[in-house]
Amino acid sequence: MSTINSSLQLLMNLTKVQAIIARRLDGLSAHGLAFGDLMILYLIHEAPQGKLRRIDLAERTGLTASGITRQLLPLEKIGLVARGTNARDARVSMVILTARGRTVLNEAIKTANAMATEILPEDQLRLNPSLSDILKLLGANIS
Repeated sequence: MSTINSSLQLLMNLTKVQAIIARRLDGLSAHGLAFGDLMILYLIHEAPQGKLRRIDLAERTGLTASGITRQLLPLEKIGLVARGTNARDARVSMVILTARGRTVLNEAIKTANAMATEILPEDQLRLNPSLSDILKLLGANIS
């Protein structure tokens, strides 16, 4: 049987760590969010005036335009984000963080910060700054 090269090994470990992190962050469901939802709300919040073009949001999350639309639909339905238009170009679709979205985001960030510190204590980050060491701390063990 062939052995895997270090590039494939790193990609396998990244995929495994992603699954571990997603499972460990299930506690965000108390806020009605998945980790990807938290990321989206945070990115919109950090954008100028709390709004982003959908295509920019897709790029920042690494999703396709249709993927971001699918991810935004439930957030729109529960009132965390809203659709907006661009004052200069009505064809451009904007995503706006609602007041309710800001409230949920602030609460969820507190939970996510605590969970992230549990998953990866900050002192461990300082002691093990290389990506390989960090992945091992998070559960990567494909060699």
